[in-house]
Amino acid sequence: MPRDVTPSKKTRRWRFGLVEKHRESDAMTIHCESLLAATEAYVRQTLAGDSSGHDWWHIDRVRRNACRIAQTEGADVFVTELAALLHDIADWKFHGGDDTAGPRAARTWLEQHAVTEPVIDHVCAIIAGLSYKGAGVKTDMPTLEGRCVQDGDRLDAIGAIGIARAFAFGGHFGRAIYDPEHPPEMHESFAAYKSKGGPSINHFYEKLLLLKDRMQTPAGRKLAEERHRFLEVYLQQFFAEWNADA
Repeated sequence: MPRDVTPSKKTRRWRFGLVEKHRESDAMTIHCESLLAATEAYVRQTLAGDSSGHDWWHIDRVRRNACRIAQTEGADVFVTELAALLHDIADWKFHGGDDTAGPRAARTWLEQHAVTEPVIDHVCAIIAGLSYKGAGVKTDMPTLEGRCVQDGDRLDAIGAIGIARAFAFGGHFGRAIYDPEHPPEMHESFAAYKSKGGPSINHFYEKLLLLKDRMQTPAGRKLAEERHRFLEVYLQQFFAEWNADA
């Protein structure tokens, strides 16, 4: 007599549940991909025409740096990428020093796209804590995703691209390249750092040369090594030329 191969009710329920989980997973993947695409378009449009080194391509580089670190460190790549895309959407440097402008703009955008509250809170917390705030100010990130985005952003501030961005930023705000009569300041508060207006070379000592030792992930620290060495070589050549020694 042939064996009955009709699935039991329990087996059918298990299979139905498995199919539903796959459907939910597929729907979530589509939603995440759609949100990231929409966010990329929004950021591109918002930052179009920037000449300060905070343009779309800065965002794209930070996104790629952060996602690379996140994959290595085992972080949530979706949250990392979303925060990286939105991290400079309303930078305090271009909003009268208001460091709440960025998190507010990000929250408004994410709420309009029905993102869950925990993800919104996480992304906005990353943006709120991301910025460098002065040589004497700690800016440790409490979450792994935040550390990945912060390291990704800081990587773009050093090395060859970091040097180019430093002078683009200085030129944007009408700052001198270098003034030996205006030494660097090691700012002890965020308020002091926000009010800085010294020559671009000072920025190397006030921030850029300090970033290597402030990377918060093993992957970020490893990537920062070569870029940091390039800063040192550049400054050696700069001062050799400034002093007519080269």
